Amino acid sequence: MRLRQLGGLQVGAIGLGGMPMSIEGRPDEARSVATIHAALDAGVTLIDTADAYHIHADEVGHNETLIAKALGSYAGATSDVLVATKGGHVRPGDGSWHVDGSPEHIRAACEASLKRLGVEAIGLYQFHRPDPKVPYAESIGAIRDLLDEGLIRLAGISNANPDQIREAREILGGRLASVQNQYSPAFPSSRPELDLCDELGIAFLPWAPFGGSGAAARLGSTHTAFDRIAQARGVSPQQVCLAWMLATSPVVIPIPGSSRPETIRDSVAAADLDLSPQELATLDAS
Repeated sequence: MRLRQLGGLQVGAIGLGGMPMSIEGRPDEARSVATIHAALDAGVTLIDTADAYHIHADEVGHNETLIAKALGSYAGATSDVLVATKGGHVRPGDGSWHVDGSPEHIRAACEASLKRLGVEAIGLYQFHRPDPKVPYAESIGAIRDLLDEGLIRLAGISNANPDQIREAREILGGRLASVQNQYSPAFPSSRPELDLCDELGIAFLPWAPFGGSGAAARLGSTHTAFDRIAQARGVSPQQVCLAWMLATSPVVIPIPGSSRPETIRDSVAAADLDLSPQELATLDAS
């Protein structure tokens, strides 16, 4: 697979989002492991997870544990795989999502993630979502401390606005490696954050690149330009969507969620799909 830069490392241009394998509607473990193995076979070297990707209150870190198991059972080499996890979201088990950006929670969450992943240092640790009850500087300060202590190798943020990106970069002493925001044809409002990352040379990781839960199947019908180009090219609208994102900026590394081997294989193929200037202009205008 073609490679892109993330915090001084090179990773595959398409990553794998692990969330669908652990939240509501998740498949059985065997299919999830097969999905992760298929991603690795296809050249994926960035896997995104979070401690909050679970359903029940007593299974915090379900997705982290799943990914660690899949990496441990993979027949090939995994030394170049960057596992990116997050802390700052909590799920009490009733289906809701809450935030806790306190430095105490972030440190405890990171230490627990280290154990579940079975590593001495997390490859990329991201502050999951701003907590309105906690000053942003305090939350990012906790991430900085983890970075300084060597518990994490790279630091990132998620669901951030431009001011927060600039603030995090300053607090981290220029070591902000990535920003993960929702971005898709259906949700283009994170374009200012993408453009700022392009300007600063920070990796931008679009989550839900097809528009969110269940949206991948509807992409071609709700955004017909993607379907027309897909039919002309003999590929899926999802491939066209990811190729369009990759063409936007060299800092973009989409992380489509998947829970089936065939869907991650299809997504990975987008890394080799070069759209023409005319096609890109059509998609930009759609």
